[in-house]
Amino acid sequence: MRIISSLMDQLKDFIRRLRTFIIRNIMKINFRPYFKPTIVFESFGGRQVSDSPYAIYEQLKDNPKVNCIWSIKLDQKHYCEQHHIPYAIRRSLKWVLAMEKARAWVINTRVPKWIRKPEFTYYVQTWHGTPLKKLGLDIKNVTMPNTTTEKYHQNFVLETYRWDALVSANDYSNKIFKSAFNYQQKFLEVGYPRNDKLINSNADDIMKLKMKLGIPLEKKVVMYAPTYRDNSFAEKGKYLFQMPFSIDKLLEKIGEDTVLILRMHYLIVGQLDLSKYNDKVLDFSQYHDISDLYLVSDLLITDYSSVFFDYAYLKRPIIFFPYDYNEYKDELRGFYLNYEKDLPGEIAWNEDQLLALTKKELWQKKITSNKLEEFYQKFCSLHSGKSAEYVAKDILKVIS
Repeated sequence: MRIISSLMDQLKDFIRRLRTFIIRNIMKINFRPYFKPTIVFESFGGRQVSDSPYAIYEQLKDNPKVNCIWSIKLDQKHYCEQHHIPYAIRRSLKWVLAMEKARAWVINTRVPKWIRKPEFTYYVQTWHGTPLKKLGLDIKNVTMPNTTTEKYHQNFVLETYRWDALVSANDYSNKIFKSAFNYQQKFLEVGYPRNDKLINSNADDIMKLKMKLGIPLEKKVVMYAPTYRDNSFAEKGKYLFQMPFSIDKLLEKIGEDTVLILRMHYLIVGQLDLSKYNDKVLDFSQYHDISDLYLVSDLLITDYSSVFFDYAYLKRPIIFFPYDYNEYKDELRGFYLNYEKDLPGEIAWNEDQLLALTKKELWQKKITSNKLEEFYQKFCSLHSGKSAEYVAKDILKVIS
C-alpha cells in the first residue's frame, strides 16, 4: 500500500507539473484584452474570497462598465456558487484567459512568477497587513522550505516589479514596503479596504454578526489569532501549529460568560479537535471575513501577526503572547517595531501571565490606554472608512 501511495503522489506531482508547463506556454500568447474591461480578484492564493480584494469587489460588482471574476481554488467553488460570485478555478483554461485578458488584477499576496502579466493589465496589490515581522529583502536568513535566501529575495523583487499600485495603511508601511519589496511604483495610502467595516459598523451590526456566527449575544468573546512559524513547515506553503497554552485553563479563568474563537493564519494546516468544548470554543479559521471576527471580539490575543494593527481601530484590549520570542526575534524573522516597547497592549511572557492578563483585561472598565491611543494616531488615524471606494475609483480611472 505504501508503494502504491508513493506512486500516486508521484503521478499527481507529474500531472501538476505538466499542467503548469502547458499553462506557462499558453500564457506566452499575446492575447487581446476582453472587449468589456474585466477585473480579476484573488485572495490568499485563491484559498478564500475575502480580505481587501473582496471589499473592493463589493464596490465594483454591480458596475455595468466592467466584468468581475474571482480566481479561486477548487474548494471555493461551492461558496462562489452559493453567493452568486463569478469565478475561474486556478490553472484552468478559463482562469488562464481571465488572467491574460483582464484589464486589472486585484490581489493580496504574491502570485507565482510564471504567471505573466500583460502590459495592458493594471496590477493593484492590496497586501494583507501592516508589517510587524520582517518581510522580503529584510529577512536576512530565510528558513522556508524549497528555497534559499538568495532565491527568495530574487523572487520577491521579480514579483513586486509587476505591481502598478500598492495599497498601504500609513507612511510607516510605505517605508517598509520600499525596503522589503524594493518597490518604487505608486502607493495608494488610504488604509486597507477590509477595515472600512471596522469604522462604519455600529452596535446593531455587531449584534447581527453575533447571531450570524452563532455566538450568544450576552457572552463576551476572546479571539486568538496567531501567525505561522517559518521553520514549522509541513510542505511548501503549508505550516504546522500547536496551541501554546491550555484551552481548558483559559476557559476556566475567563468563566462561563465568555466564548473563545480561533483564527489561524491562512498558511496553517491541520484542524484542532474542539469537539469536547461544545460551543465554548469556535474555530473560524476558514471564515471569509476576519473583520466580522474583530467586531464581535471584546479582546484579542496574538503573537507576531499583523492582525493587531487592524484590531487597534476598535480601541479594544490586545494581549501579546510571544511564547517563543527569543527564537522568533533572533533566528526566524525579527521585527520592525520594538516589540517590548511599541505594541498597543500588554505582553504575557508565559501561560500564567496570559491567563491573569486575559481575565483582567476582559473585565476591567473600558478605558483606552495612552499607549493604545498613541498607536492609533500613528497607524490608524488616516483611514476614513472609504478605502475600498477610493481604490475602486482609481482602478476605473486607469482602465477606462
